Amino acid sequence: MKQPEELEGAVEVERVQTGVRIEKRLLKVLKAVAELKDMSLGDLMEGIVLHAFEGKTAFSPQTLKDIEQLKTLYGMTLHASDSHHLKERK
Repeated sequence: MKQPEELEGAVEVERVQTGVRIEKRLLKVLKAVAELKDMSLGDLMEGIVLHAFEGKTAFSPQTLKDIEQLKTLYGMTLHASDSHHLKERK
């Protein structure tokens, strides 16, 4: 996690606890990426969403390569095109 001296220029926000349901393998990959980047899952997700809202990628080319390896490791085969076609297993 970031040390106080690294937070210079930080923007103060109010965070809330939420219960979000998410696909199991996707969560495993996200947690692994957060660990790789030494950040919390929440911080990672905030960064991804803020980048997406501006039409930008949240990850460097190297991190994208790391993500591909993690997807293989956790058996995640989902793609962006699957996002509106997911059906929960009963």
